Amino acid sequence: MLGLGRSHEDPDLIALLLLYSITMFTGATLLFVVQPMVGKMILPLLGGTPAVWSTCMVFFQAALLGGYAYAHASTALLGVSRQMLLHVALLALPFTVLPLAVNSALLRGGEANPVLDVLLLLSLSVGLPFLVVSATAPLIQQWFTRTGHPAARDPYFLYAASNLGSMLALLGYPTLIEPRLHLRGDSWLTQTHLWTFGYMALAALIALCALALWRRRSEPAGGESLRTSRRTSPPSPCSGCCRSPSTS
Repeated sequence: MLGLGRSHEDPDLIALLLLYSITMFTGATLLFVVQPMVGKMILPLLGGTPAVWSTCMVFFQAALLGGYAYAHASTALLGVSRQMLLHVALLALPFTVLPLAVNSALLRGGEANPVLDVLLLLSLSVGLPFLVVSATAPLIQQWFTRTGHPAARDPYFLYAASNLGSMLALLGYPTLIEPRLHLRGDSWLTQTHLWTFGYMALAALIALCALALWRRRSEPAGGESLRTSRRTSPPSPCSGCCRSPSTS
């Protein structure tokens, strides 16, 4: 945590730390709000049987693992610079299915096993946004380690912001969001529209994180350390008097 203490001396480092922390918080909040929200969409169509709930849990866990796998593989294969460009481009894809909705026409009739119906509905309605959002935490943490921030050597403290967002989402949805906001509707003040606005904010924050990392990586080597040493190192008391005599 020594790096966090040193960052208090530089407004740029403070802003960088806040940007990455807020991005982690926003991503986790969206991730844990969307799960009960989409579950509420499909319950009237398929019912609340154990098979439906279990399939929902399996789907979201598998999608979360897929997001983590994408974050790891893309960074390892492409490197950070190209991976940032890829992810910023991928952030635009979920807008093709937003605001979130469930197409009941995809359901099979009769008494078929609901597992396939649940997987199909979830994949087409929330699969792409959930996959992209789930990659936020590992990617932002990986990007932060490349910023040159004094705390970048041990970036796991960023998960405190992520855990806070997860907890607030899990507690806030059944107590604040669900009782007060309609799930869908023409008004912008609905759960699906507000989640879309939240995703737009997250996409903007991730783009800013990528821009901040690109700018810091494009600085001349040693530029940041030189500025830091100039800012923190006091002038030598003998700088003006202890000079070697010049030779003619």
